[in-house]
Amino acid sequence: MNRGARQATKHGVKSQLEEKVDKKFPMFKAVEFRSQVVAGMNYLIKVQVDEDDFVHIRVFESLPHESKPVALTSYQTNKGRHDELAEF
Repeated sequence: MNRGARQATKHGVKSQLEEKVDKKFPMFKAVEFRSQVVAGMNYLIKVQVDEDDFVHIRVFESLPHESKPVALTSYQTNKGRHDELAEF
C-alpha cells in the first residue's frame, strides 16, 4: 500500500466518514487504492470496515505547504471485497 494512501486513511478520514454515515466502524483498513496528481493528491481507496463490508472513499491531500488536513470528498457504502474500485 502506498504511504500516501495509508496516511490519507489515518488522518481523520475514518471519523469524517463515521460522522457522515452516522455509524462507527469496527475496522478501517485500506486494501486497495488509486491516486491522481492534481494541485495535491486525490486518492480513491477501498477500505475494509467490517469482516465482509467495504467502503470506497475519495480523499484529497493538499500540497504540503498549504498545511490543510486530509479531506474526505466522497464515498460509497455497501461495497464488497470484489467490487471494482472505479471513479465515482
